[in-house]
Amino acid sequence: MGQELTNTQVSRETRLKFIRQLLNDIEALEFMIDNNLIESGITRIGAEQEFCLVDKHWRPAKNAQDLLPLIDDTHFTTELARYNLEINLDPFTLQKNCFELMQNQLDSLLKKATQVCDTQQTKILLTGILPTISKSELMFDYMTQSPRYWAMNEVIKKARGSDITLKIRGVDELLVVHDSVLFEACNTSFQLHLQVDPKDFTKSYNWAQAISGPVLSVSANSPLLLGRELWSETRIALFQQSIDTRNASYALKNQEARVSFGNQWSKGTAADIFKNDLANHKILLAKDIEQNALEELEQGSIPKLNALNLNNGTLYRWNRPCYGVGGGKPHLRIENRYVPSGPTVLDEMANFAYWVGLMVGRPPRYDDMETQMDFRDAKANFIKAARYGKESMLRWDGEIRSTYDLTLNTFLPMARRGLQKVGINQTDIDRLLHVIERRTLTQTGAQWATAQYRTLNKKMKSDNALVRLTKAMHKNQESGASVDKWPVEENLHVVEDAFLVGHIMSTNVFRVNYNDHAHLATSIMAWKHSHGVPVKEESGQLSGLLTWTHMKKHKSQGKGKTLLVGDIMAKDVSSVSPNTEINEAIAIMKKNEYGCLPIVQDNQIVGIITIKDVLPFDNKSTS
Repeated sequence: MGQELTNTQVSRETRLKFIRQLLNDIEALEFMIDNNLIESGITRIGAEQEFCLVDKHWRPAKNAQDLLPLIDDTHFTTELARYNLEINLDPFTLQKNCFELMQNQLDSLLKKATQVCDTQQTKILLTGILPTISKSELMFDYMTQSPRYWAMNEVIKKARGSDITLKIRGVDELLVVHDSVLFEACNTSFQLHLQVDPKDFTKSYNWAQAISGPVLSVSANSPLLLGRELWSETRIALFQQSIDTRNASYALKNQEARVSFGNQWSKGTAADIFKNDLANHKILLAKDIEQNALEELEQGSIPKLNALNLNNGTLYRWNRPCYGVGGGKPHLRIENRYVPSGPTVLDEMANFAYWVGLMVGRPPRYDDMETQMDFRDAKANFIKAARYGKESMLRWDGEIRSTYDLTLNTFLPMARRGLQKVGINQTDIDRLLHVIERRTLTQTGAQWATAQYRTLNKKMKSDNALVRLTKAMHKNQESGASVDKWPVEENLHVVEDAFLVGHIMSTNVFRVNYNDHAHLATSIMAWKHSHGVPVKEESGQLSGLLTWTHMKKHKSQGKGKTLLVGDIMAKDVSSVSPNTEINEAIAIMKKNEYGCLPIVQDNQIVGIITIKDVLPFDNKSTS
């Protein structure tokens, strides 16, 4: 995930030296492009597999750094959160059975990791966003202990000048303020790399932008975040907001986000794209880099362009240009960052083959995208695909077309011709593109997860439904069947996996304020058939509890016009957190003779449980 850093507090001299090296790197890249020093005539593919770790209760497991030495394989590396790991796959030449070879390697590496995880009561999950992540797993305690990640957190917060506010609207709405970039760790992707001829780079890059919406629409796999049903591919909105360095002001500014689709078609060479990024974005990180790229070229060596790559690693284009050196030869590639992890390895490889087929199968008339498509249409397609997934209506060739029509009648035939052109085995073409076809005709990962969650949520509380969803996701992944064949299970045991208060609590909590009129509050309780309601202060903190007992007492006193909630509520009320075990909560309710129990997190009321909620668990083991 980029070069390692040791310190964000660099001196002015170090920063200036880094900028000089960065400018040298761009000049060196221009020289290599102009003098045909960049590798051409061969195409390779590569990928990065991010995945989630969950414990025996299907919650995020923060043992990634403990697992790495046990796995003992250089293909594996850490990610931002302690419940994520990444696999860097080997590059393969784009020919014959390359997709089969890559799939076999990925399967083998995941099997190796799974064997280690089994000994640590940990499971591996391929998903765009882990459904069971809660705000508790987004605290600093869950950040990987790496200078790079701490550095990024510091510089982004400093650039923003404030905490991070997330606001995403879908079927539900998420509005939350957070003090770290760890929300970005919710995102796990299957990042695709395609080596591109330097003379064709800008044409290929613009084409990659143009096809992003259609590809994403049938790849969406991230509809849920913190129990909210949001976008089909919520990662798109989440990533942009969690890594956004822009601060709000009274001035109207057209400042591009660091996570961006871009605002216009690219022109010139790959070097010009890097120049544009440098012009539009502040340099966040700097370090001592001794190598002078221009001097290395003069000496006949191939520079690694470390300064350029470090800066590029802090810019998160959904289609990102990349420079690298492999086997002593420099190359350029496009990194597709918008495709999510999962639902299965087969689904991921199908996405890869589909994208690569479209990239290498580009019809000549799309060599100049500016003459064929308004950039805003390409960007709008991408946003619509992220929001609505396969149900999107996209603009292509001047027409509004359904994802269904565009995929089956235009893009799949185009991808097939592209894969055939570069000599991919016909059996692999048929095998992988059939997955895309079936997914288009049936369901994407996002559609399956949404349908399964809605079914579960009719029978159990939200948190328990998320646990059951995660469990079902893992079960189906282990089967190896692509997501178009996954069933939406309806024969469910409601309490099977619940063991924490958060699994059974009601989050849609009716609350009253300390200074509310008692008669109004108790009337609403009667209308809502509520056993009890938490009483909050203006700050949102818990100050007491109003129950049926207090309501009856209030009515018997006949002081409806004068009494406030604070006059009749129970004070010094016990509460528990969402992570409290259910049997412990039952004991507290019995001891205090509570008919309900408030659930508090970060001093804020987040839910409530009642006698009805805990009855199925009374006198049962929840361990």
